[in-house]
Amino acid sequence: MKKILSPMEKLNFPESEELPEGVREIEAEDTFGYCTELYPDVEYAEHSGKKLHLQIMTPTVFGQDLKWPLIVYVQGSSWHKQNLFQSLPTLARMCERGYAIAIVEHRESDLAPFPAQVIDVKTAIRFLRLNGRSYHIDTDKISLWGDSSGAHSALIAGITGNTKYLPEEYPEVSTEVDCIVDWFGPTDLMAAVQHPAVIDHDSSTSPAGILIGGKSLHDHPEDVYPTNPVVHLQPDRETPPILIMHGGRDPLVPFNQSCILYEALKQMDKEVEFVKLKNAGHGWGGFMSEKALDIVEEFIKEKCNLDTEDLELYRL
Repeated sequence: MKKILSPMEKLNFPESEELPEGVREIEAEDTFGYCTELYPDVEYAEHSGKKLHLQIMTPTVFGQDLKWPLIVYVQGSSWHKQNLFQSLPTLARMCERGYAIAIVEHRESDLAPFPAQVIDVKTAIRFLRLNGRSYHIDTDKISLWGDSSGAHSALIAGITGNTKYLPEEYPEVSTEVDCIVDWFGPTDLMAAVQHPAVIDHDSSTSPAGILIGGKSLHDHPEDVYPTNPVVHLQPDRETPPILIMHGGRDPLVPFNQSCILYEALKQMDKEVEFVKLKNAGHGWGGFMSEKALDIVEEFIKEKCNLDTEDLELYRL
């Protein structure tokens, strides 16, 4: 029977002395971090006749049974059908840093209006918490991250926690998270109309209009009201720490949207950090950088009380 080598034994395996004539010999060091394991198309629920899936990837270390802090990611799509792999390059870099990633598919607003997307995110969190062992997830360390409309859904899901918009599935399982990362998410949809943007934010056929059931925002403020994450903040209820990042030249979601959320959180003495990416747009011009990911990772590590130094041994 062949011996199974430990990570250290693999690293110290002896060098072959063979070098046939014409072979080019070089030296290089691994810089990509952990290897990854993929769990594609994991069905977590069926809502409104639509089967919903998670795209899960986790770091892996051969021969070691480890569990990893989880990032639940909600891909933005103007609340329409998502391109679930749009942020894969960014998320793969977080996975190689030592985080399990679960990309959430939610119902599109054309099929089911608000709060369907929030309910789906919470269902996914419950599913992952219940089945974490199968995917090498540390269910005590969960961050919720979204971009654009995905950040909007993540904010409301994270802020409301176990209080409202709860799914029918797995009622015994918590939907609470340790922290929220909001990348350029819309917040006060009515206020967005008052600032320059290259898309319609008001009509019944706008993304926000379809989100509230195909209605114009100015004619139906009562339907718009609960879509604002700020209205769900409660002075006497703990809110997960929130990191806001927004580009100063965002042509789709006005920068002011994040200012509104930030000021509301500060007024209620909630824990919040706000980073403005100068000259950045709607997910470009600085978001796809190690500097941006460093900010996200430092925030998650602090708020989830992570100490990953002891895992450096396994970084192959």
